[in-house]
Amino acid sequence: MVLRSGFGKGDSIAMEITKSGVDCAVLSNLNFETHHGGEIKAAVSDIQVKVFEPCKARYTDYTPCQDQKRAMMFPRENMIYRERHCPAEDEKLRCLIPAPKGYVTPFPWPKSRDYVPYANAPYKALTVEKAIQNWIQYEGNVFRFPGGGTQFPQGADKYIDQLADVIPMKNGTVRTALDTGCGVASWGAYLWSRNVIAMSFAPRDSHEAQVQFALERGVPAVIGVLGTIKMPYPSHAFDMAHCSRCLIPWGGNGGMYLMEVDRVLRPGGYWVLSGPPINWKNNYKAWKRPKEELLAEQENIERIAKLLCWEKKHEKGEIAIWQKSFNSDSCPSRQDGSEAKFCKTNPDDRFPSDRLATKEVGNFFLSYVDGIRERYKKMETCVTPYPSAAASEQLKPFPERLYAVPPRVASASVPGVSVDAYLKDNSQWKKHVKAYRRINSLLDTGRYRNIIDMNAGLGGFAAAIESSKLWVMNVVPTMAEKSTLGAIYERGLIGIYHDWCEAFSTYPRTYDLIHAAGLFSLYKEKCNFEYILLEMDRILRPEGAVIIRDEVDVLVKVKKIIAGMRWDSRMVDHEDGPLVAEKILVAVKRYWTVGGGNSTSPQ
Repeated sequence: MVLRSGFGKGDSIAMEITKSGVDCAVLSNLNFETHHGGEIKAAVSDIQVKVFEPCKARYTDYTPCQDQKRAMMFPRENMIYRERHCPAEDEKLRCLIPAPKGYVTPFPWPKSRDYVPYANAPYKALTVEKAIQNWIQYEGNVFRFPGGGTQFPQGADKYIDQLADVIPMKNGTVRTALDTGCGVASWGAYLWSRNVIAMSFAPRDSHEAQVQFALERGVPAVIGVLGTIKMPYPSHAFDMAHCSRCLIPWGGNGGMYLMEVDRVLRPGGYWVLSGPPINWKNNYKAWKRPKEELLAEQENIERIAKLLCWEKKHEKGEIAIWQKSFNSDSCPSRQDGSEAKFCKTNPDDRFPSDRLATKEVGNFFLSYVDGIRERYKKMETCVTPYPSAAASEQLKPFPERLYAVPPRVASASVPGVSVDAYLKDNSQWKKHVKAYRRINSLLDTGRYRNIIDMNAGLGGFAAAIESSKLWVMNVVPTMAEKSTLGAIYERGLIGIYHDWCEAFSTYPRTYDLIHAAGLFSLYKEKCNFEYILLEMDRILRPEGAVIIRDEVDVLVKVKKIIAGMRWDSRMVDHEDGPLVAEKILVAVKRYWTVGGGNSTSPQ
């Protein structure tokens, strides 16, 4: 059978996948093709395994750390209730999150940018609420995304053209972008054709399923909000940051939110604000807001931008663009007498490793068992200092920067990572990915669009498979020995800090391929392998693939657990031969849905 998706007609890519086959000499009992003729029987171990049952149907879109019921226990001020609040150990689900009935594999990119199967995210509220703004339309059994938005009625492409007249997007200078309050991420979706990759985020759910739609479209996105904790990104990471009517009070809280954007913005980076309060004189009536309030907001933004050494480069209509200074020497407002208060904490902003038994939130005290990290670094009303001259060296244009030595590595700003170690890491990952291609012939076909690397290191895996057909979410665990995420961004890749003892900030079924090298060795004795694997299952699409690289004794434990998880798996030797202790565990998640269905082919 051929994979069915979208309109119910076999996509051409599915035909190619079916024809491509796999190297059966490598994986004789594991089929990476789409399979709908019934479940493939997994090899049964002599060891008795624990079988994980499906969760109840109401959990199809369960996002543990953004659970709506738990969120309502927290204060609403400063969006605290929309921040991450994860369940205690004894509240975690020990079952498999089911796909909704009728779930199908998304369309391949770039068709997925414009069409999402209705069955995968069956929520119509946005089609009504945003009908006149051209965000999303419901057509038969698919949603269509025309590329519109509140601030770009002529479409995202035309809007980006206006930005590109000021911001150098054509030559690879601007590669990484941050979209705050992204909606359905049309801005990030249309940046893709310009070789700019955007990290989009929005809370769950100001508008129904917005981040879920973004990921179904094949656009990088996470659930997140600017509230009281710092964004999980390193300092000086993004070439550009963007807010299109994202409803963030930029002038409030002493400028704290603008200071947080400044923290993650590279020297010389750009900040785009479109919508209120820009051009308020002509729009205050339409916005139904008092002139005095909008004027004060505008003045606050301008004052804080000056304090941050941002120069306004453009203002036309409802779009304003600022550029951050390249260094502190070029910033007149930083001279003697400046009111700027500088941050004293480590600018790399990794989450702390301490674990608290309780956490105070306003008047609430919530208990957590040992092993749950709930204490994240708080945002501060202070200015992040510029990096050293060597560390702030101008980046090469993309794609040249993908393999160029990152300034943080060249300047020895990443402890434990030398230039030689970086070059050796790149060479090693090219060899690893070459072996992966022999194991899984679908890796370069476009079958896997959304990929997550759970222990990204220096981003070598993502660099080795880099392609316009796919993107990789590079995760640097908060307990990793080396803080490498800043160097990953300098390569023109994107990523996030995260602790895998907790759930990831995404909806179920949002990744096509999961890669994890050394992850379970890292978390050995830190948290239960079962919970990490159940979380992997939650975020993996039906018929998605998994590649786990680790020590053989660790993989034996992992394989025993996944034997009860509806995954078909096999362990294979390291590419250098059977005498190497490191092995590779490869797996495919079977297709199944609410009610036990296991086929998307006609019944």
